[in-house]
Amino acid sequence: MTFCTDSQALDVMHFRHACKVMDENRKIPEETFQTILEAGRLSPSSFGYEPWKFLVVQSPALREKLLPITWGAQNTLRTASHFVLILARTAKSMRYDSDYIQHMMRDIHHLPQEHIQKREQFYRIFQEEDFHLLESERAMFDWASKQTYIALANMMTIAASLGVDSCPVEGFKMDAVNELLASDFGIDTTEFRISVMCAFGYRVNEAKPKTRQPLEDIVQWH
Repeated sequence: MTFCTDSQALDVMHFRHACKVMDENRKIPEETFQTILEAGRLSPSSFGYEPWKFLVVQSPALREKLLPITWGAQNTLRTASHFVLILARTAKSMRYDSDYIQHMMRDIHHLPQEHIQKREQFYRIFQEEDFHLLESERAMFDWASKQTYIALANMMTIAASLGVDSCPVEGFKMDAVNELLASDFGIDTTEFRISVMCAFGYRVNEAKPKTRQPLEDIVQWH
């Protein structure tokens, strides 16, 4: 395995920017985009329960339906090579006693039954007492959504390392997008709801230099 240098790693971060306009005539190679998706799949999640789904929206008709309810992607919806909706699981499947959590422990993590029972109890305490996630469905959904942003960040960083631009999108009407997910994407919105979106493609214009606070203003050592 070959790793990049410190300088090369930072070059990737300086390359990445919120690319608002993309070259509509340039498409990401299939193998490259599969690598970007794999970066999302391999991302860490709390307890390893992977509370996400990635919808790759390539249909021009579906992108047009998203356009009036996604004000943060007025340019990228029409120019991005690939446009991804990242969904987060709802409380229905993220509760400690849900069928989905049982499936993850049994079929994905391959835990023996005695370990499943112990982990379910630990997970219940985490949700109920440590993070107060059982207080509302919104609390549980927001917790799942935070985890999708880990996958989002990894996908954008890997994309940048491959010379692919990206633009994360939070500018949308949440309720309207969820309605569209149910009506046009065949999504059961009792299980999944929209968390965030991301456009991928290639820039038309060069990015401006990054403006960030100095490291000493945001880091404390103790």
